Amino acid sequence: MDKLFEVLKGYLHMETEIPFDEFSQYYKDLIGFLNTTFEEMDQDARLKARYACSIVQANAESRENREKKNSKAYKKISAKTAFWMNAINYRLIKEGMTQAEIDEAVEAINDSI
Repeated sequence: MDKLFEVLKGYLHMETEIPFDEFSQYYKDLIGFLNTTFEEMDQDARLKARYACSIVQANAESRENREKKNSKAYKKISAKTAFWMNAINYRLIKEGMTQAEIDEAVEAINDSI
């Protein structure tokens, strides 16, 4: 997760948007990582993954309305990352965190970037 998180941090510091192909590849890498390692992830990795999903989901949703050419792809990306955000949230709550603690931890991640 750390590698994907570092890439995301780089994207967040950019002045321009990355092209669709690069955005799509990051999304695929993120989802692939979640599909293969979700069960073994620790709390810190889950929180970072939830944050990454929230950023990708928000960007996909925003681009869906602006870029008609790839709007279906962005809609799919938005839906899948929203699904993973909910799954991660569910797991964190199941493991003992409250929603307020999750929100606070995600906000702390955002503030550290």
